[in-house]
Amino acid sequence: MSAQRFAGKVLVVTGAAQGIGRGVALRAAAEGGKVLFVDRADFVAEVAAEAVSTDTAGFVADLETYEGARATMAFAVEKFGGIDILINGVGGAIRMRPFAEFEPEQIDAEIRRSLMPTLYTCHAVLPHLLARGGGTIVNISSNATRGIRRVPYSAAKGGVNAITQALAMEYAEHNIRVVATAPGGTSAPPRRVPRNAAGDSEQEKAWMNEAVHQVTESTFFKRYGSIDEQVAPILFLASDEASYITGSVLPVAGGDTG
Repeated sequence: MSAQRFAGKVLVVTGAAQGIGRGVALRAAAEGGKVLFVDRADFVAEVAAEAVSTDTAGFVADLETYEGARATMAFAVEKFGGIDILINGVGGAIRMRPFAEFEPEQIDAEIRRSLMPTLYTCHAVLPHLLARGGGTIVNISSNATRGIRRVPYSAAKGGVNAITQALAMEYAEHNIRVVATAPGGTSAPPRRVPRNAAGDSEQEKAWMNEAVHQVTESTFFKRYGSIDEQVAPILFLASDEASYITGSVLPVAGGDTG
């Protein structure tokens, strides 16, 4: 393994202001990549400035809209001259509750948050990867395709898995790899932007605790993973070390395959 696996590569990392996306973007920059940190949080530029490399930039975009995805890719090309790797980190359950308790607009919100950004960015990046003669897309899915208290989120991540597999088959002839990881529960610092801006009721907190218990007990290790334990497989799949891997969804969940 090279300590500079991404030297000469341009990476776009979405969801880069917090959590797993932040860890991926910072480590990719440390390994020589030119990295565009993308998030709708306006402090994403502060995070990009933490990188040891000067070949980074922050970009604010709402990737729940197609225009946000298009503008992101256009900025990356303008800034760095092209795109080699897209890592899709936007997503996350907004609410956890029994499916019967979800309101229709809450179902829609979960799909917009955890499916549409990946669908939109995959589409928006393709012309740029084709112009480059190939490239790699790494989608961050979830093992929550089998889990409780978040059925709409589970459905969204099942869609991410389907995008990964179908797009990999369709674009392999163009030297484009499409892969994904499926993280399990992951310990992370407190979020600067909350998962649910409206806040959780006491009942919702109880439902969330039920989901946390299920996620923990479903792993062989009976614990959550760390940010670093998620970042490493994502960047392996993004690197040339994984050049013969495409269409795969790698569970990273302590033995729980989702």
